[in-house]
Amino acid sequence: MSKFDQYEGFQVESPETWTQFRKNKFDTKPFGDHDVEIKIDCCGVCASDIHTISGGWGAQNFPLAVGHEIVGKALRVGPKVTLIKEGQRVGVGAQSWSCLECRQCKNDNETYCAKQMDTYGAVWPDTGIVAQGGFSSHVRTHEFWVFPIPDALPSELAAPMLCAGITSYSPLVRNGAGPGKKVAVVGLGGLGHFAVLFSKALGAETWVISRSHSKEADAKKMGADGYLATGDKDWNKDHKMTFDLIISTANNFGEGFDLSGYLALLDVHGKWISVGLPEEATLNIKPQDLLDNGCLIGASHLGSRREMLEMLQLAADKGIKSWVETVPISPENLSKTVQRLRNNDVRYRFTMTDYDKAFGA
Repeated sequence: MSKFDQYEGFQVESPETWTQFRKNKFDTKPFGDHDVEIKIDCCGVCASDIHTISGGWGAQNFPLAVGHEIVGKALRVGPKVTLIKEGQRVGVGAQSWSCLECRQCKNDNETYCAKQMDTYGAVWPDTGIVAQGGFSSHVRTHEFWVFPIPDALPSELAAPMLCAGITSYSPLVRNGAGPGKKVAVVGLGGLGHFAVLFSKALGAETWVISRSHSKEADAKKMGADGYLATGDKDWNKDHKMTFDLIISTANNFGEGFDLSGYLALLDVHGKWISVGLPEEATLNIKPQDLLDNGCLIGASHLGSRREMLEMLQLAADKGIKSWVETVPISPENLSKTVQRLRNNDVRYRFTMTDYDKAFGA
């Protein structure tokens, strides 16, 4: 019998069996003074989950329950918790710890802390326990990475915002998206659809860039002001040096990816910010492509607690609704769902639900 508290979750045993989920019991870290214990109600399914369990992002700590777009109820809080109240509906995203003492942490950049720990797969140094994610009955998380969910946001729509949403929102606000600015979103998938929704909510003129016109109708429904298909001849000719910011959510920088064609769209000192993380991909940059407009290339990782709270409130105030397909959680449904996501068969996020049926009330 384990000396640690245990939860239940649907775990994957290895990359070779990444589509097979089994309900197992697992140890969880000791309850700390700043911890919040959460009974999970639903959890979004993220491409990060697939990259992790399939081995696409390298070696992992198996068996592993993934899922880092968690919404549930705070069952109990530690004696030093001040940010969360017992009984509150709360969320947890892709990060669950940082030192809170370094320069980055003290400047709303805790996602860049050298000691930061992910919600699943990280090893707690004091115990060696592997953190498990949201395809589980419960999660135990430091209060700083637990976020109150506004009443106006349904749980199944809020869940995907806790990773995909913040990943898209943070680079928008950090790079000036708003009234008078023109933003392009590369790729209309799970990340891209949030980038469009939040860019419009922030007041920016917002365009979508995709390979074909197959998603143009969806883009317009989301509020996009314009649409460019890179498969069209001279697709960027009439739009060069007209954009202030490009958010790239592309999950593939394969052969033929014309980065120079995208960079040519940027105004002087405009920015290309990458948030997609393709497996084994290389972004080939020619210095000459940066000269005509002095454009800047960067990236973004998740977002701060302050940005998370602002994003959730903006979504509540503006009535922003994630495009979500809900799926009752079970081993069979998890297997089908991760395979559908791998094949891009979703518009545009999945949320696993019905946790009471899987784990009990």
